[in-house]
Amino acid sequence: MIEHASRRIRILGAAAHPTASWVAQVARNLAMDLEDAGSKAKYLIRDRYGKFPELSDAVLTDTGIRVVLSGIQTPE
Repeated sequence: MIEHASRRIRILGAAAHPTASWVAQVARNLAMDLEDAGSKAKYLIRDRYGKFPELSDAVLTDTGIRVVLSGIQTPE
């Protein structure tokens, strides 16, 4: 993840075979890291990959972060 204003990069993790619970935990970790740093995210822009969006989006929305989807067929 890249913070736009500060251009700070936050490495959220990587997994060869991510599960829904792993993705939700990564979202929770992000929210806690931002809170610990005294930073407040308003938006998270993500692609339209459809495997785990409901759970991770719900976690972020509960923390006050609005999830915005990238444009349809935006080049990667």
